[in-house]
Amino acid sequence: MRFAPLGCGLAAVLAWEAAGAPVGAAQEKVAAQAPPPVEITIDNFTFTPTEITISPGTTVRWVNHDDIPHTVVEAEKSFKSKTLDTDDSFSMTFKSTGSIVYFCSLHPHMTGKVIVKSGS
Repeated sequence: MRFAPLGCGLAAVLAWEAAGAPVGAAQEKVAAQAPPPVEITIDNFTFTPTEITISPGTTVRWVNHDDIPHTVVEAEKSFKSKTLDTDDSFSMTFKSTGSIVYFCSLHPHMTGKVIVKSGS
């Protein structure tokens, strides 16, 4: 009789873990479907890497490591970041295939390109 509460408690823990297993498996499956984010750094008046190729649904994150402000602006102005001070970042998720040219509106000689294509 002294071991009955321990046995019941163990059974409850095992049942709880078993019930949680399918949820964990489903969460892993969803996480596996989303492509990992890609980071582009801004340093010394340059976007690095200058050109990337990604799959649809990928999020790109630009991080300003320069001591001066920069922006990230799509050439057709479909998106534009706020002014990014040192260590600020801007993220964009690209859902459709195509080539996206972007630049810094404060320093227009700074340019980059995101190529979105299936199977990347």
